[in-house]
Amino acid sequence: MRSLPNLLLIGLAGLAVAAPVAGQRADDQIAPKSIELQREAKTLVAGGKLEQAEDMLETALAVDPRNRGAFVDIARVAEKQHLFGKAIRMTNKALQLEPNDTDAIAVQGEAMVEMGAIARAQANLQKLQTICKGGCSQIAQLSGAISRGPTVAAAKVPESPKSN
Repeated sequence: MRSLPNLLLIGLAGLAVAAPVAGQRADDQIAPKSIELQREAKTLVAGGKLEQAEDMLETALAVDPRNRGAFVDIARVAEKQHLFGKAIRMTNKALQLEPNDTDAIAVQGEAMVEMGAIARAQANLQKLQTICKGGCSQIAQLSGAISRGPTVAAAKVPESPKSN
């Protein structure tokens, strides 16, 4: 009889802790509205409306911050805008949700190449090769970027004026 109040308290504490956990969705169940916004953003990207697409992707993340595909898509938009640091930050957020996200690893590696961090990009390539034992398109994607080198940085180098 003396232990009954203690058992009740333990039981109630267990319910209080379990209730919020039971209400959470699994990581692979992204809110449908977030996915719909992500699809609309991809259409905007295809039409060259990068700022609108970025806004749409940020809204998709506000709806469901576990949508790592939206983080990767924002990184792709950032790359198109030559914002490689932002691309790396966005892929880092995706990789916090899923460390083996092959798209995030590849996009991050491409941004690293553009920033001149070839060794870090090669580390991403090695990680992809470990994850994709049978091979995946992301390996070819990142390998090609590493082979090409930083294309944007090369395009920005002004020619030195010739002296007469």
